[in-house]
Amino acid sequence: MTDQLPLIRAVAFFDGQNLFHSAKQAFGYTWPNFNPKLLAARVCADHGWQLQQTRFYTGVPDAADKPFWNHFWNAKAAQMGREGVYVFTRPLRYRNKIVRLPDGTEHSFLDGDEKGIDVRISLDVIRLALKREFDVAILFCRDQDLTEVADEIRLIAKEQDRWIKVASAFPHSPAFRVRGIDKTDWIKLDRQLYDQCLDKRDYRPKSAP
Repeated sequence: MTDQLPLIRAVAFFDGQNLFHSAKQAFGYTWPNFNPKLLAARVCADHGWQLQQTRFYTGVPDAADKPFWNHFWNAKAAQMGREGVYVFTRPLRYRNKIVRLPDGTEHSFLDGDEKGIDVRISLDVIRLALKREFDVAILFCRDQDLTEVADEIRLIAKEQDRWIKVASAFPHSPAFRVRGIDKTDWIKLDRQLYDQCLDKRDYRPKSAP
């Protein structure tokens, strides 16, 4: 009888805004054209893990502030929900911020404030680990605020006397060489892999140019 390899269960946690901005810098895409289920499935297949859940977290701007992105994220979130993705959203507020330039002048710009997303991801990773629902947590994100999650998961693994891995998956290109989340295993998503996991639907408003 052939010995079977142990089943390694994985749960994917997506920070939608963080992944979008990383893909924009790495590959030049100007809108979030990734398919979370396909990306999660591809990474799991490449590593011999069995995907259990795909979870997606994002801030959504108010329609009065950013009607284009409000429509986009609400439409994309609804479709992901229909496909079985767990979707968590929070209001994304835009506020005027001022930076001082080297010549002494000041520049004002609108910046999105996405409060609570990293906290929600952290809580869910820890909660599911305590419930023994995964062996690998894949964070599609580079947010260093999640470094402490890796420390907590190591403590949980020790208390439960089992193996648990935390990985950070992120777009990477020759022009965008960046770090993943510290204290996690890094999974670099190159352009070829990313392009094989695109969402064929376009959620941008039809009236958009």
